[in-house]
Parts: sequence; structure tokens; C-alpha cells
Amino acid sequence: MSYVLDLLRRSRRLFVTLMKVMLPVMIAVQIAEHLGWVDALGHAIGPAMGLLNLPPEAGLIWVTGVFVGVYGAIAAMIGLAASLEMTAGQLSALCAMVLFAHALPVEQAIVRRAGASFWATAALRLGVAIVYGGAVAWFSAWSGMLTEPVSLAWLQGSGASTGADAGADAGVAALIAWLQGTAFSLAITFAIIVGLLVLLDLLERSGITPRITAALTPLLKFSGLESRAAPVTTVGVLLGLSYGGALIIDEAERQQFTARTRFLALSWLSLSHSLIEDTALLVALGADIWIVLVGRVLVTLLVVAALARLLDGGDRAAARLAAQAS
Repeated sequence: MSYVLDLLRRSRRLFVTLMKVMLPVMIAVQIAEHLGWVDALGHAIGPAMGLLNLPPEAGLIWVTGVFVGVYGAIAAMIGLAASLEMTAGQLSALCAMVLFAHALPVEQAIVRRAGASFWATAALRLGVAIVYGGAVAWFSAWSGMLTEPVSLAWLQGSGASTGADAGADAGVAALIAWLQGTAFSLAITFAIIVGLLVLLDLLERSGITPRITAALTPLLKFSGLESRAAPVTTVGVLLGLSYGGALIIDEAERQQFTARTRFLALSWLSLSHSLIEDTALLVALGADIWIVLVGRVLVTLLVVAALARLLDGGDRAAARLAAQAS
């Protein structure tokens, strides 16, 4: 019973910490989306997408993903599917951009709470997304690879409106759906936090954690990340930044991670997380797995390794990029 009570206390503490960060931002983003600000920004940057060899509609999709998340980007794809003309390479580039930079208001607020600068990590995600997406789209066109046209018109079958919710009823229905979805997401988040804490404890007690760390040591050594941050970072990389960030908040307090370790671990999570669910969703839409998974992980490895070399001067440089936990 003492173990269960301690587990529930830790889970509740982490959940409350996350909710204090996530809920206000989720509400603000929902309001901005309802007022049309996200759409307006997406249309504004549409012409600039030509510089990345992407159609203007890609700007609306990406901006929606940046503010709302991967599912928001998919919803935008559904809405634009009939008029969206892209090659497989362009679609893969856009999907990679969405994976690198999505749900920034919520996720980078969690990163800040975990101990890294909101603005530095957000700029890192946006910068890498733009450079990588443009490189993939232009290379695809130049090399002739993945140039076959891709149609997303089949998506609109799931996004069609019935017309029954027209007028004021539509707004009420949308609000109720958002409240229900948010409540369900929060309940699932708490359950996953409990499960992850149990899993980490079992891995530690069974001796699997040292083996995972040993297997990751070459990769971590190259990237410059401290080996004791491997287990919690791996959880976030596989399952999601929210869960990995929550665990880093907990482990950073218990193990006294340095500012450098926190920043590098959170940079890893910012660029590459939820490799299973999010990647599978976009591959199902037609994105190339080598671009959205393998390439994304390799770029993350190189970027974090470069950051580690830049911060080799000591923890003082990293401390400038760290945010004090509030």
C-alpha cells in the first residue's frame, strides 16, 4: 500500500504540474483557432512556402500543426484535400515539418517547465523544420525521387459535414466536443503517467534500465547526452514530449541533472518524440518513412551533437538556455 500511495502521490504531482502548464495554453489556442487567427497566419505565410518548393496550402496545414498539433494538421489536410496537389516528396517534406514543429504553445511550455528555454527550443524546432522540409522538397524535385502525384481526396470522406449542425448549434456542438475531448485526453494523460512511473520502476528494479543505457551509450556519447538521462529521454522519444517532459521534471529533481543535460535531453525530445504514434499516422497518409522517421532521427542526432559541442565550455553556457522551474 505504501508503494501504491507513493506512486499515486508522484503521479498526481506530475499531473498537476502538467495541467497548470497545458490547460491555459490549450484554452488560448482553442480561442485563437475559433477566432480565425490560426487560419489567417497560415494564409499569410502561404506564398512563402514556394521558397520551400511547397504549395501555398501547405502553409495553412503547417501553421495549424504548429499551434494545434498533428491532429490539427491532419484536419487541415482533410479540409484542403480536394484542392491539394503535391508529389510524394512534397507530402513527405510537409509531414516532416509537422513532426518537427507541432503544438508548440503546449509542448514548449512543458519544455520550459522541465528546465529549458521556451523560445530557444521553439526556434530550434521551427528552424530545423523549415531547413529539413525545404531540403527534402527541393532534393525530391531535383533528383526525380518521390515525384509521383499524391491525392488526399479520400480523406474528405471522414471530414464531410452533414449540415445538421449549421448555425449557432454548430458552435455549441464544437464546444461540447472540445470539452469532452479535452477531459478524455487529461484522463488518459494521468493514466499514462501512472503507467510510465510503474514501468520505469520495474525497469530499474529488474536491471533492464542499465542494459537500455548500455545499448544507447554509443548514440548518447555521440550526441553528448549524459547516460543517466537515457531512460526518461527514451520514453519521451517513443511515446511523446508531454510524458517525457513530465518524467524529466521528476528525474531532474531526484538526480539533480545539470542545465546542460536538461537542455540537450529536452532538445532531443523537442525534435524527435512520439516516434510510434505520430509517425504511423502520417505514413498512413502517404509520407515516406525514410524521410519522416529515419531522416528525422538522424537530423536530431546531428543537431543535438552540434549543440553538445557548442555547450562543451561548461554548464554556464547551458544555464543561459535553461529556464527556471516555476
